[in-house]
Amino acid sequence: MDKTQWIKDKICTRDVLVHRCNGLKALGRKIVFTNGCFDIMHHGHLDYLAKAASLGNFLVVGVNTDASVKRLKGEERPLTSEDNRAFQLACLLFVDAVCLFEEDTPKDLIEAVRPDLLVKGGDYELSNIVGADLVLANGGKVEVIPFVQGYSTTSIIERIKKL
Repeated sequence: MDKTQWIKDKICTRDVLVHRCNGLKALGRKIVFTNGCFDIMHHGHLDYLAKAASLGNFLVVGVNTDASVKRLKGEERPLTSEDNRAFQLACLLFVDAVCLFEEDTPKDLIEAVRPDLLVKGGDYELSNIVGADLVLANGGKVEVIPFVQGYSTTSIIERIKKL
């Protein structure tokens, strides 16, 4: 038996994710959604995701595909493939579902999932959080979680380049 199958099952298509979330909402569960590139997993990511998970019953993480990351961050990114990034996130016990999205923003995925809570990191304000309007219009909430200072993928890449 493949002991990692439960991890792989967390990585799902948009349609499967919507079905799961609708079933959980029918049971009164609170769906939390966040998203990002998660190119090099670090302490800041882990702290942020754990805090996001603590705000509800089911944490969904939308992950930019490789093509999406390239458009957003440049040709040298991502350093880690979308499959590896999705698997790493799914390995976290507090992450319940991972879904890749090809678009530059998670707007369509947020609209499909209709989470109860949308969470972003400390460099965002409500006015520039993609999907905040959709979540609020559906009676949900938006939360900004402060960054843990001293951790960023860009700073890690810069330190490696100097070695």
